[in-house]
Amino acid sequence: MSGAALAVVVVVVFLLALYLLHRYGDLRRQQRMVLLGTLLSWYLCFLIVFILPLDVSTTIYRQCIHDNADHPTPVTRARHGNQTEDGSSVYPPVSTPKVCEEPWSYIPDGVLPVFWRVVYWTSQFLTWLLLPFMQSYARAGAFSRVGKIKTALIENGIYYGTYLLIFISLLIYVAAHPQWELSWRGLQTIGIAAANTWGLFLLVLLLGYGLVEIPRSYWLSSSHGYLLAKTYFKAAKMATEKASAEENLADVMEEVAGVHESVRHNHSLRKCVDTIITKCPVVYQEELGRNVESSCGEQNVVPTKRGLIKLHKKVISAVQRHGQTEVQWSILLDQAFHLEDVAKSQSSPVRQFINNSPSAHRHGWIHQYIYTPTVEWYWECVFRQGFYRLLAVLLCLLSAAVVWSECTFFSTHPVLSLFAVFVQAAEKQHNYICIEMVCFVSILFLCVCVYSTVFRIRVFNYYYLVPHHQTDAYSLQFSGMLFCRLTPPLCLNFLGLIHMDSAISHQDRIQTSYTSIMGSMHVLYFISDGFYIYYPMLVLLLCFATYYSLGSRCLNLLGFHQYLTDDDLTSDLVDEGRELIRRGSFIAN
Repeated sequence: MSGAALAVVVVVVFLLALYLLHRYGDLRRQQRMVLLGTLLSWYLCFLIVFILPLDVSTTIYRQCIHDNADHPTPVTRARHGNQTEDGSSVYPPVSTPKVCEEPWSYIPDGVLPVFWRVVYWTSQFLTWLLLPFMQSYARAGAFSRVGKIKTALIENGIYYGTYLLIFISLLIYVAAHPQWELSWRGLQTIGIAAANTWGLFLLVLLLGYGLVEIPRSYWLSSSHGYLLAKTYFKAAKMATEKASAEENLADVMEEVAGVHESVRHNHSLRKCVDTIITKCPVVYQEELGRNVESSCGEQNVVPTKRGLIKLHKKVISAVQRHGQTEVQWSILLDQAFHLEDVAKSQSSPVRQFINNSPSAHRHGWIHQYIYTPTVEWYWECVFRQGFYRLLAVLLCLLSAAVVWSECTFFSTHPVLSLFAVFVQAAEKQHNYICIEMVCFVSILFLCVCVYSTVFRIRVFNYYYLVPHHQTDAYSLQFSGMLFCRLTPPLCLNFLGLIHMDSAISHQDRIQTSYTSIMGSMHVLYFISDGFYIYYPMLVLLLCFATYYSLGSRCLNLLGFHQYLTDDDLTSDLVDEGRELIRRGSFIAN
């Protein structure tokens, strides 16, 4: 099995990243460089998460060999026929090394350091240099590659300059300290420390939200009444966004129509206008063609090339936003129809699911032979609520373990971190499968809490991950940047939780291969002995803030309506959404 586990994980993680990219991105229409950059960033981050448990078990095995080589265990050889009367052996005690069983997923020496170095530095190159440039390139309204590159460089000048200033400040701080010597390894450590500090700052914020919101969302989702009311609320908000997107698209199309009429076919800017028209919906393209044929000789003011670039950018954004709202509206309709069918089925004396959804498809073999109306009724009306509540309780226990460990992982005598207790107990028994399972479940739960927040968060209309292939290029690449910046500090934080990071635990142990590429964080004592230890404790305050929905209440006061059960405006929007869904069902029928 040497290296086989690594190869299997590499393939499985690639398929997972490709599936997520297919779900959120449009593999047919979006630029190949955008898709490749996003896929690579997601893939590398997921690789770190899935392979780190194998690195931990391999390191513990190496530590076992090291410990037994320094302190061999006395073993007494005995033969049944060569014993004295008192039962003792005639052979003297012989000191032989205790046998350390090799893990099933053992990775040969020298493989992981090279692997981690390639994965880590590639992800850092993506998040700090390539993806920010590609973001601006994808959103640029220029009509040539040179123009888009120029726009991207200008937009990222301030961005790159800010991080360069932070790095130079740390460099001067280290150079001015008398007992620190600057070297290439030290410069790498400074850069890694700066990147991980920024990532840890954001990591704790997202983790504090996810640790509470994920268990609570499953508990609340066990109630169909809650889900239906929240769906009505989302429908009311989405109807407003949909109307705004349609109005914005119509206004932009009016500008395009004016430009289309003013720039004639023999004009030098005509190619730019034709490029803009190709980005418009087909309905508007046909309408523009009819308007030109019936238009008079009146000619508007000819726009400049800079004005066309701005218009091109507006068209791309308006068309994308309009498509997103259309798809999201249809998804909300389907969800509301399904939940209404669940409510009807619960009150029906017949133990069969009543499906009146206009868009339901029940002709597949799965619904015909496996997920029949009877099976669906038992799941939706009987088992689903109990299953979701049990899952919520388990996730709540995991969240409590994470919060406790984040606040106590710096204590090594006694060991207070629950994850460190489990790993050390399995280490004493040389149970490498248990070690890997504990590490995998723990780090996977941390990643779900952080990554799910990344998928849920919405920054106005600039960053928003929309399923069903509706996510724009900017949001895809921004998510890739966030993953690459959050994953390394998340893994270092996890290694601190299980006391396998000597920069935090101050234990004389063999370091994991992943930690070895990070260098010694002792170069910057105020970060390793201060920020890395005490800042994660803020997750407790963030959990309390999330539990009482302080963030949602603040957004509600600012005019960004959130679903709050004790708010009067929420009730009004739920009633409005119910009426909109009822109208949508009449139109669909």
